[in-house]
Amino acid sequence: MSSSGSVDHISKWEERICTCCKLSARKNTSLKNGGGLVKIKYIVCSKEEFHLSKEIDSGSVDENSKKIVRRNRGSKGVGCNAHVKLILENNNMFKIYYFEEEHNHIFVEDEDIHFLPAARSIDYVKESFISGLSAINIGLVKAFNIMKTMYGGFGEVGASKVDCKNYRRDLNLYIGEYDAEMVVRRLIRKKECCPGFTCDYVIGEHRRLKGFFWADEQSKTDYTVFGDIVGFDATYKSNKYDLVFVPFTGIDNHFRNVTFGGALLGSETADSYRWLLRCFVNAFGNEPKVVVTDQDAAMKRAIKDVLSRSRHRLVMSANIDFNTRMTHVVWNTIIPEDFETEWHSIMSTFGLENHEWLKDMYDLRFDWIPAYYHGENLAGLIRTTSRCESENYFFAQICNPRCTLVEFFTHFETAMDIQRHEHRRNDHDTRYIQSKTWSDFVLEKQASEIYTKTIFKDIQIEIDAAITKCMSKSHDTVGDVQYYEIKDFKQPCTSLFKVQYSKQEDGLSISCTCKRFEEFGILCRHIFYVLRYDDITKFPRRYVHRRWMRDVVSNGLNHCNIRFDEIRRNSEIDKLFREIVVANEYVVNRLVGDLDELCRYRDHIKSYIDKADEVMVAAPPPSRKERFADIRGNLEKSDSMIRVPVKTRTKGCGVQKRSSLIVSSLFVIAFCDILHKYQLFLITDQIKQEMQVDIINIALYR
Repeated sequence: MSSSGSVDHISKWEERICTCCKLSARKNTSLKNGGGLVKIKYIVCSKEEFHLSKEIDSGSVDENSKKIVRRNRGSKGVGCNAHVKLILENNNMFKIYYFEEEHNHIFVEDEDIHFLPAARSIDYVKESFISGLSAINIGLVKAFNIMKTMYGGFGEVGASKVDCKNYRRDLNLYIGEYDAEMVVRRLIRKKECCPGFTCDYVIGEHRRLKGFFWADEQSKTDYTVFGDIVGFDATYKSNKYDLVFVPFTGIDNHFRNVTFGGALLGSETADSYRWLLRCFVNAFGNEPKVVVTDQDAAMKRAIKDVLSRSRHRLVMSANIDFNTRMTHVVWNTIIPEDFETEWHSIMSTFGLENHEWLKDMYDLRFDWIPAYYHGENLAGLIRTTSRCESENYFFAQICNPRCTLVEFFTHFETAMDIQRHEHRRNDHDTRYIQSKTWSDFVLEKQASEIYTKTIFKDIQIEIDAAITKCMSKSHDTVGDVQYYEIKDFKQPCTSLFKVQYSKQEDGLSISCTCKRFEEFGILCRHIFYVLRYDDITKFPRRYVHRRWMRDVVSNGLNHCNIRFDEIRRNSEIDKLFREIVVANEYVVNRLVGDLDELCRYRDHIKSYIDKADEVMVAAPPPSRKERFADIRGNLEKSDSMIRVPVKTRTKGCGVQKRSSLIVSSLFVIAFCDILHKYQLFLITDQIKQEMQVDIINIALYR
């Protein structure tokens, strides 16, 4: 038998031999000339080799020979002689000059062809699918099961779970020690493509990455509106290097979390936080009015040094079990003097004057007790760590502690896409869903047209309380100023509030001792009572805080936002791929009710298979390494390369536990020591109790 074909034709024939002949082929021998060009190529059956029996062993090390004796694994080799010999001719075409067709074994069953290696591969479509699911933290096994469902069975996927795992393994091996360098280069590239994007990084000894900070243009726009109060807290186990993830969190006009930027830090020292806060101020141009953190001492020192004009507030954890009196004195006391009196009363009543933790918290009262920042601009928006904790939980759903830095940034941008999509959906609901009013008060109708849907609900509650739960106890006029004493039947701190009200040339001037507008930017029920009492028919625009307005952020803004994972890949191919998928879905949905037309569409698609094979022969698909380079970038090791960080022990990693083996050993030692100590064979109950105490003490402190 004699035939000829190009090198690519032979490779294509080799790939498809499994489905045509129900067997698996492999390359055996390639002979090259002096210039390295392949002249002769052998393709043999995968069952060509003979099975060589080996001594069966448990796989352990032979103590005598010190050599590893491997387990006896099965072999598919039966000495099959079927093979093809090819030779390269002068016209650069391979000629089949020998073909042995006869096999000495049975072929694979039709339903088992997908088990053959030649029938399995992770191609471009599967890579895209796996990467897309990885971006939302869906693992490889789940990704494979989803593909199995989509394709209609295990045999239709064209790959196995192991193939998916091997693909991810090979990709991570390709990244390897270039992880930090890839991330830094890609961030710098994104900065070049998007002028509004900001990033900075710092390296330490041996050029190991110590941390980096980033913020995009959308985050900066959000900060100009919602950056009056910023909370930040460290979250852990978001990447394989244990870098601490620090997101900067604010509150948008729908009272939802908004992320201004993020950072990864290798340590939680005051110097690290100082560097981070300097990057933050340089990126956004100004300091926030209020900064909210937990009781981390390093954060506090850094904020004092860098954010000198910001009001630093500590917040108590929302899950601390305060009793009723403590809750009342902390959250519901308005005047500092009242807090001081009630606090000392509680300490005296419960005998806690010498309690060290409570004494420390009392010394920090200026930083966390609401009475001491009562009336500060929007200081009441974040009262507990729940905002930062919910932000950390949100990102934890997307990230995982085993991901590389490259994967982490893909996960982060996916999380930001989700958050911004939710913000846009809330904007849509505010514009197109009309809120129902509860009363005939004209200011309520106007408020529904000014505020977002979420904030308007709070306004409604205050207006309803003004109508049903408040009444004027006294009303005095001094010159142009009116003074009201409003009795509030539902306020736990005090039932009497004073409202000062006057009409001026530039509008109304009104204030209340409850300071709700100063703390939250929303008028209180006591002020609404006075406005309704005085027949005010136009909402006082002076007391409409801009951050709560429905149109504070324009939806028409078109920021440059190239995704992190799109910087290296061929975005045009990805775009075309998505268009093909969408078009195919559209056609199927339109023709699903017409079986004949759907069959014609299927035949039309299948008719392109042979043409696709011809195109691929002329331009063979890139190798896996080339695809990895397209996904992650080409890098070469150099002395200036930024190296991956070394794992460090973070504050949130918990108490290090002894391994079960060490703990067991301690108990054995403890038990032997105690037996020797007591020298008893008959152990009484009292001695048993004493022995238990000694065992615990030795296990804990030995």
